[in-house]
Amino acid sequence: MAFDGNWKVDRSENYDKFMEVMGVNVVKRKLAAHDNLKITIKQEGNHLSIKESSTFRTIEIKFDLGVDFNYSLADGTELSGSWNMEGNKLVGTFKRVDNGNTLKAYREIVGDELVQTYLYEGVEAKRIFKRA
Repeated sequence: MAFDGNWKVDRSENYDKFMEVMGVNVVKRKLAAHDNLKITIKQEGNHLSIKESSTFRTIEIKFDLGVDFNYSLADGTELSGSWNMEGNKLVGTFKRVDNGNTLKAYREIVGDELVQTYLYEGVEAKRIFKRA
């Protein structure tokens, strides 16, 4: 699949504002801006394995498209939801466990980059990755 491979964050757009709306405190936001996030994606049919490695943690999650699972963001925010393929995009729809608000996430290949878009409470942010 087009998403398969090793990716390293190159730049972000509106990420600080997104984290602020998510309730992440200013110290964690400043640290997250320089998290050096790397993602390894492997897809086999409807099964995905994603390894995230950053300054703060390394985790691996495995899930099937369309099947809900639980996930904790690096700041500890707990989410429940699923990823689905919609055309050439991976679309994630998650609910925050603490307040029930919806977080949408999109992953798509644009040119030679992986663009990850987040939408929460009307605020959109992007993290753009290059192949590592």
